[in-house]
Amino acid sequence: MHTPFIIPLSVFAMVVLIVAIVKLAKLRDKEMEVQQRLHVEQLDHQRKMQDLQLELERVKSKQ
Repeated sequence: MHTPFIIPLSVFAMVVLIVAIVKLAKLRDKEMEVQQRLHVEQLDHQRKMQDLQLELERVKSKQ
């Protein structure tokens, strides 16, 4: 014998679960975007540091 609250409660729980899954998927996408952007910025920083190192060596060799 089912109580009248089981069906509406399970529908509500399913909706909450679906919303939570969608939110987590969007959060994961955002996290991946941020990680990718940070990686690109890190590579750019490393390139700039190498350029500065080469410039420093060039200046030192002229002295």
